[in-house]
Amino acid sequence: MTYVQVCALSEVPTDEALAVTVGPYDVAVARDGDEVFALQDLCSHAAVALSEGEVANCMIECYLHGSTFDLRTGKPTTFPATEPVATFPVDVRATDDGLHVYVDVETTLNGVTPT
Repeated sequence: MTYVQVCALSEVPTDEALAVTVGPYDVAVARDGDEVFALQDLCSHAAVALSEGEVANCMIECYLHGSTFDLRTGKPTTFPATEPVATFPVDVRATDDGLHVYVDVETTLNGVTPT
């Protein structure tokens, strides 16, 4: 696994996602309580940024048509989306200047190939 530092933990809001670029992929980093998640920042239904939507109850909502995706699995939980989005391993590490979020886009947790 190759983790890349993407942001400080303090930059990730609790009710929306933070858009970052990791290698060739746009990634949405989101928090639910103490957990941090990373998924491809691209709705599988309408190809818009998921990071533009709201985060609540371990779900992220696509602002365009209202599809929601489980942050843990990338699976859609409401229509119109029917295909999952790629989810990536996350590691939160303490550094000299605070906690930082690291993401590995070379590996997917759910087996979905990012586009």
